[in-house]
Amino acid sequence: MLIAQITDLHLRRPGQKAYRVVETDRYLTPAVAALNALDPRPDVVLISGDLTDFGRPEEYATLAEQLQPLEIPWYLIPGNHDDRQALRAAFPTHDYLGGPEQTFIQYVVEDFPLRLIGLDTLVPGESRGELCAERLDWLAARLAEQPERPTLIFMHHPPFATGIAHMDAIGLAGAAEMAAIVADYPNVERIICGHVHRTIFQRFAGTLASCCPSTAHQVALDLREDGASAFVLEPPGYHLHLWRDGVLTTHHAVIGDYAGPYPFREAGGLIDE
Repeated sequence: MLIAQITDLHLRRPGQKAYRVVETDRYLTPAVAALNALDPRPDVVLISGDLTDFGRPEEYATLAEQLQPLEIPWYLIPGNHDDRQALRAAFPTHDYLGGPEQTFIQYVVEDFPLRLIGLDTLVPGESRGELCAERLDWLAARLAEQPERPTLIFMHHPPFATGIAHMDAIGLAGAAEMAAIVADYPNVERIICGHVHRTIFQRFAGTLASCCPSTAHQVALDLREDGASAFVLEPPGYHLHLWRDGVLTTHHAVIGDYAGPYPFREAGGLIDE
């Protein structure tokens, strides 16, 4: 099984720049094309939040239009820049998003060898994330349903500190409580996240948690305690999570056209010229 993860699209209306710099609407189409072109093609794409920049209906309309060519099944979860009701309204056929009577967007995908659990960390009007008692109870109940089946959890805010101070300041409340739940389930193979716009890994509650780069701009890699809140236009990227022979392996990939591939060897061995 091959899982593609993209995150932090921050879509705005066509031609409208995020933070006066990034035309985020120009980045998703190449990302979709890159995923469609993969061989082998992923079985599923998980899109882990900050789908839009301000949660506006017109931004979700742009999102829906640009995701339409994606030829792989895909699932959405909200991030801190999203609005649950606007998201649901833009994707009425995505029943897993739930209806207005449901507070959170949380669901389980049972269709693949690896069980997929989507968690909602959104706190409306705030940049930080939270797993409140209701959301944590829901997670505990879902894990208890199939305690031996290999499982992947996907969410927006990472449940760990990254060392990037301004992002950690808007991190996840309830991470310790989540750790106490996950620690009881060694079948949780990975917790994959967005939010920090960088590739980051950390051990967490007996498993591995990770952050994925953005399809658009990246957060500046600044590990000073007083590092500025800033972004850079490093290459956009995504993650590929390969579930094979009972092992989950993650690859970082960049989006764009680059020279190669070139061979290392010819008939006589390593190329030496």
